[in-house]
Parts: sequence; C-alpha cells; structure tokens
Amino acid sequence: MKSRRSGVGACGQPAIDLRSRPDIRQGSFIDTPPMGISSPDPPVQAVSDVVLRGGSTMRFRPPELVDAPALLEFLRGLSDQSLYLRFHGHPVLDSRLVEPMLEPDWIERGALVGLEGGQVVSLASYVRLRDARTAEVAFAVADELQGRGIATRMLERLAALATIFGIEEFVAEVMPANSAMLHVFAEAGFETSRVTQGGTAEVRLRLASTEVLVSRVDERDHVAVAASLQPFFSPASVAVIGASARTGSVGGELFRNILRGEFAGVAYPVNRSGEAVAGVRAYQSTAEVGEPVDLAVVCLPADAVLEAAAEALHSGVRALCVISAGFAETGPEGRERQDRLVELVRASGARLLGPNCLGIAVSGPRLNATFGPKALPAGNVGFSSQSGALGLAVLERAAERGLGLSAFVSVGNKADVSSNDLLEYWEDDPNTDVVLLYLESFGNPRKFGRVARRVARTKPIVAMKAGRTAAGARAASSHTAALAGSEAAVNALFHQAGVLRADTLEELLDLTSLLAGQPLPRGNRVAILTNAGGLGILCADTCEASGLLLPELSGETVERLAVILPREASVANPIDMLGSAVASTYAEALPLLLSDPAIDAVIALFVPPVMAGADEVAAAIVRAVEEAGSEGKPVLVCVISADGTPAQLLSGTVAPFSYPESAARALGRAAERAEWLRRPQGRVPKLGDIDRGAGRALVEESSEGWLDPDRTRRLLAAYGLPLVSERLVGSVKDAVVAADELGYPVVVKTAEAGAHKTESGGVAVDLRDSQAVSEAAQRIGAPLLVQPMVHGGVELLVGAVQDPVFGPLIALGPGGTLAELIGDAAFRLTPLTDFDAQELLHTGKAGILLSGFRGAAPADPDAVQDLLLRVSQLAEDLPELAELDLNPVIAGPGGCVVVDARVRLAPPPRTSTPKTW
Repeated sequence: MKSRRSGVGACGQPAIDLRSRPDIRQGSFIDTPPMGISSPDPPVQAVSDVVLRGGSTMRFRPPELVDAPALLEFLRGLSDQSLYLRFHGHPVLDSRLVEPMLEPDWIERGALVGLEGGQVVSLASYVRLRDARTAEVAFAVADELQGRGIATRMLERLAALATIFGIEEFVAEVMPANSAMLHVFAEAGFETSRVTQGGTAEVRLRLASTEVLVSRVDERDHVAVAASLQPFFSPASVAVIGASARTGSVGGELFRNILRGEFAGVAYPVNRSGEAVAGVRAYQSTAEVGEPVDLAVVCLPADAVLEAAAEALHSGVRALCVISAGFAETGPEGRERQDRLVELVRASGARLLGPNCLGIAVSGPRLNATFGPKALPAGNVGFSSQSGALGLAVLERAAERGLGLSAFVSVGNKADVSSNDLLEYWEDDPNTDVVLLYLESFGNPRKFGRVARRVARTKPIVAMKAGRTAAGARAASSHTAALAGSEAAVNALFHQAGVLRADTLEELLDLTSLLAGQPLPRGNRVAILTNAGGLGILCADTCEASGLLLPELSGETVERLAVILPREASVANPIDMLGSAVASTYAEALPLLLSDPAIDAVIALFVPPVMAGADEVAAAIVRAVEEAGSEGKPVLVCVISADGTPAQLLSGTVAPFSYPESAARALGRAAERAEWLRRPQGRVPKLGDIDRGAGRALVEESSEGWLDPDRTRRLLAAYGLPLVSERLVGSVKDAVVAADELGYPVVVKTAEAGAHKTESGGVAVDLRDSQAVSEAAQRIGAPLLVQPMVHGGVELLVGAVQDPVFGPLIALGPGGTLAELIGDAAFRLTPLTDFDAQELLHTGKAGILLSGFRGAAPADPDAVQDLLLRVSQLAEDLPELAELDLNPVIAGPGGCVVVDARVRLAPPPRTSTPKTW
C-alpha cells in the first residue's frame, strides 16, 4: 500500500480551520472523547490499548524521536513482499524514511506504532492532502503477526484521531496482490468506494461513524474480549504467587481453597522460600515451574506486586489476578502503582483482574481462586461484584437459597477487566443463563449500554448499583440539569439496555433466583393460592403496585376448585382455601390454576396451621408442579415457617421466597423483562433538514458559557427545531415596532444570555397593545426579545444535559414555571431510537398531558417525537453542549413550537484511559 509521497513532503495550505474540532463525540465508534473547544493540543487518546482477535492485547502510541532506530529496525525486518506492497517498490531503508513519521502533529501528519514486548511490530500513518478533508493512509505489520487483526485495529484508532482534526476521508492506493489489506478495508465497517486504474486500486473510506461501523467494531470487540478471558474461566493450570505455608495467610488460604475445591487442573504454590504448601511442592518463581501457567493469582504486599507480575508475564502467563490492595483505592501513589501494573500487563499482551479484589471462582473447572470461606455453589448465574465483601454476602445467601453460580468474579479496582468484559464473555457462555452485577461505578457506560442491550435479548441481567444519594450531585443552573443527575442517567441506561435494577440485596437475590430457575411469564396475570386470607391480601396489594393483574378465573377453573374446597373458601382471586387446607389440597388446586388460560403465573402462600406441616405442604407443591407441568408458567412459593424455607423448595422446580411481598415484587420485575423482550428494538432515524456544519461552526466561534439569543436560535435552527417567531431589539421603541409587526398579543422578555426569565422578572406575557409593550420593555430593560403570544396546547420541558460519565441525557416533562416543582421528567440516553422517543411520549405526567388531560385535545405525537430526535442528534453531534433547556415547548394538535430556549457550552469531558473496548 503506497503513499503518494512515501511519507515525505509538505501538504498545501488547508482550506479549513485545522485547529477547530470536528464532529466527533464520546461514545462514537471508538468511545473517544473529542478535544475541547478550538483546542490545538494533541489528543490524550493518542496512546491506546486494543484487544486483538485471538485475545491478546496491544498498545498503540505515536512514534517519538527516540523510536527512530526501532522503527527502522521494524521496516528492515519486513519481508521483500511486505515492503513492496507497502511502498509499491523497494525504498531506501534509512533514517530519511522514518523521520517524517516521528512525533506527528496530527494536523498534517499522524502516525501510530504497535508494540509487543516493547518492540515495534506495526505502523500506521496518514498524510493530509491538499484537500484538507482527505488524508492518504498506509499500514505495515510484521510478517509473523499478520492475520491477527492488528491492521484493522490500527485503522480504527488512526481514523478516530484523524477525525478529531477535521479529516473526513482516508484514501489508500493498494496493489491488487495486497488482498489482505483490501479485505481489511472492506470488512472494517467504514463506507468505502474502490476504483482500479493502472493496476492499482484506489480505496476511499468515509470516516464518519455509522450504525454499520459501530456494529462491526462491537463484533470485533466481542470476539476478542471473550477470547482474552478464556484463561480466567477455563485454566488448565493456576499459580498462586505468595502462597504461604502459614495458616491464615491470604495466599495460603487461597491456595488451600483451590485444593479443597478439587480444581480440575494443576495448581502451583509460588513463594520466596520454595516451602511446600498443604503438602504440595512450591516454587520460588513462576518460571521455575517449567510448565505453562494459564492463570497467576498474586497475593503479595503492594510494593512487591510489580516485580512478581513482571516475572510471571515474562514466563508466559496471559491472565493475572491481583488480590493485593494498596493501589488506586489508596490515593495518588497507589494510582501510579496501578497505572504501572496495567502498562506492564498491556506490554505483555495479557489481561488483569483486580487489583484489590477477592479473586475468581468458576464452577466448570471447579476453580475456587478466592479467599472466601465457602466454595462456589454450582449453577447457571454469572456474578460480578465490584465489592469483595458484598460478593461474599451474596455467595453466602445464594448457598442458603440453593442458587448456583457458573462463576463469581470480584473485579476490585477494575484496572482492566470490567463488567463490560464479563458481559462479553458470558453472552456466549453455555454455562451462564443469568448475569448478576454489583456495580459501584461505570468505566464506559455507553459501551455497557450497547453490550448489555445485546446480551439482555438472550440472557437476563440483574444489577445493583450503589450510590443513589445526591451527595455527589453537581450544582445545576437549568431546569433540565436540576431535574437530571447520576441516578437519572443510571436508570435511563438500565431501562434502555433491558437491565433489571434491584434496590436491595434481598431483591437482587429474589429476582436472580426467579430468573435462574423459572420461565418468564407470558403476561402480567397472576393467581394467588393461599391458606391465609391476610397473606393473600398483602400479596395482592404488592402485585398491583408491581404492575401485575389478578384476573377472574375461568368458569371451568372456578367450578373445579369448588369441588375440592370447603363451601366457605373463596374461589375468587386470591384463592383463600382457609386454614384447613393441607398438602393434598395444594396438590389438587395448583394444577387447576396452571391450566387456566387466563393465568400467566401462580404464587402459592402457606403458613402452617395445626393440621398441616410446612415440609409436607412444600413437598406436595413441588410434586404437583412436577407431575402437572408448569405449562411454561412460573410458580413462586412462600412458606412462612419458624424453621425457615423447607429444603424441598430448593429443588429448582419452584421459586422459593421468604415473604409474599418479595415474591410479588420479583414476579413484577420478571414480567417487566418479558414486556421488554416483546418491544421493538428501535432504530436511530436519519433526520432531514439538519445543517451539521453550521452547528459545528457556531460552536467553534462561541465562547464557553451561555449563548446569547441570536446564537441560540441559529444553533437550534440548524437542527430544524420548530421555533416561535421573534425579534431581537435594543430599545423600548424598537420593541413596540416589533410588536406591531408580529401582531398582538405578544410576549416581551429579556435577551440576557442564560437568564432565568421568570425568576428574574424578565418576562411579560399576553401584552395586547403598544402601551403595555412599552411599559414591560422599560421595566425589563434592553436587550429584549419580542414574540407573538402562543395560545393553546400544553407546556412541556424538553432538554439535554451532558453527564460527565454517561454522556448526553434527553429529558421530557411538564414545562412552564412549575417544571421543577412538578418534576416527573423522564430521561433517556442518546442516541435516541424512534422507539425511545415514542416511549418518552407516553411516560409520566408529560405523557398524560400529551394524550389529552381532562378533555383537552391530544397533542401531535409525531411533532413532539421529531423534536426529541432532533435534540438527541444535536446533543450527539456537539458534545460541547453542556445544557439545553427548551421550556416551555407548546404542544397541541397542530404540532409543537419552542417558545423559550437556553443553551450553555462547555469543554466536553475527557477521559484518560487508554482502554478502547
């Protein structure tokens, strides 16, 4: 693949402002945040870590001056064929060839090298052409490493960086014999065109992010990440570094746990003295083992971890679990130590679990590489916990409930392996049917949303997110920001991705147990069978609060129940069989309810009277369900006994619960998942009448802070938002002239940038003559906006706010002066799909208003949906948009119109992590 200048020569003067930041945002196909407003500095994300097809990792970074010898050595190590395809000939391999690629400025030239074991093994570079929107690109990969997907990953990263500096298209001249490079371009996911002329193919790649590109990158990440985690989940050998013969030591107990669990592979204790542990020969280093080690678990003081990790990685270990504390959780010194550990792991192409974690346990190979007190109960739930202590608590309670796990992973500080990675692995894991997550923070929530949405279509995800309080909430200066917050972002993320959020540890276990052992209900219709009326009432109340219905039973079911129950019993729903009900009563009644077509699930409740015991009733319920079959309907059982849950209920045939309310809440969440699965996936529509260039130019020419009304209007108009007519005037006299032109009645308001108009007294409405306009204008003071008074319709708040972690949130709620008092705004994360927007239209009080409240005519849903989608696109395209407040938006049968708008710009949030997946 040839460069027209072979990497040498100057470009012409660019036709655009190369120091401006183009259209790219955090959460695009490479999840790389853009530069700040008009920032000329090199992007901090130029150093990036990628994961390759086979599971190894690699670091890309710009070549520095000191890299000249290494880069030249790399080129000299290429075969004649590779050199010929790269340069369309045989170049002179001297310093003049590599000098133009060193310390790229990214404006005229960009370059990345790939490193493995500290050696340069790949090179990607671009040179900007006279058409400043285009750059010529070229790649080279060491012959022995070709076919591992390195060129594709370099293309992704180089394109991301080039886009930051205004390059919209890559062009490459490729020889027809270079089929591998042609395949890379064809499969990468970019929009491409190809023309063959004079024996050379000219390939052009449009760098703009598209759904196809995002999908292709996510597919590559999925395959690569799952492969990279294989040594953690199916190791044939494990070494415990720091395994001590001393009883009670972390390393020693962890090694003994591996032995007690009867690990299917080979376990090696490693300690400085080489002293045997639990009768097993020990080694002084991993290299001394002499056999391949798949997984190394490090249990050493923090200051000894790096040396031990380096030795293990050098000996070939590709999966490292660091139990040790003393890293980022302790402060700046620990953070620096953790960064060096990650760099060490990346340089070796390996993966890291932890540090500061409890370890990992996997039921398949019977691996318990944790220092927890109990072995992992085998089952079908994959559990990731950011807290070791909470992980232990869940394992303890899971064993009591008979809930089995396919794996338990304590991610600790999440320096490398995160919940996103584990979702990628568990998606295709045949041993995992349910994913359970305890989260304290998100590293890349936008990627989490994409992965979780995909995984949740086949496997339920139950999550508990800590930190619900407002202690960390930032000050807000707009209605939208005041209503939004991290909780709104988390709830929106989980809702859109189909993740079921648990509020308590009990709910977490209840819901997971139900999903792991029972089918999803086909609908929300439930029958309650009880021997105590009070229990049935409590359960019925919670069912209704959880969105469940208690329908009337079919006539046939009622007749058959009347035959087996006393005359005094109630055959309505709940079915109260009275305290005289015994095991045989439950055994006869349950099959009748399960066969009723009006019922989607059954909750059976029992409190032991004198004539019947808990164990015999529990056994009868299980036997009845097994013999009758559940008809694909979940059966939840609550037996309230002084002796706890009867062991018979832990068989998996039914789902046991401690309280009726707990069963009803869990069933409600399961029905919620079933409903989510029945909904359309949605798509991000392509909108017309959007001038992205005008929007970008306006942002680039503006300063940080609130936009004045003129710039606000121009920005919103560029995205096709429906705006009320208005005049910007500088005097009382001009305000009267403007009112006469627009026609009465009018509204006069302050044109001060970012002003809360109502709170400051800066607005006067329904002015019906020139005198009223003159008086209002004198009171408010210039500059002023004059608008026609809009009558009819409902007042809405539509807004966007940039969350520093989650990206843009779109809000819809009741508007006007009482927006914050009424509250109830609903939020969704961008990009909105058409279904997301439709869902917002029917959510909360805004949904009630739009549908026609108290006899009012319904508003035009298509108009409001279009407005939401345009605001979403605006927030996606312009990450500098910190806050957008459209309040009120007047929506009626004939459409909607924005009558007041405030926009604040700020440099977009940055991230310093080099991890790209």
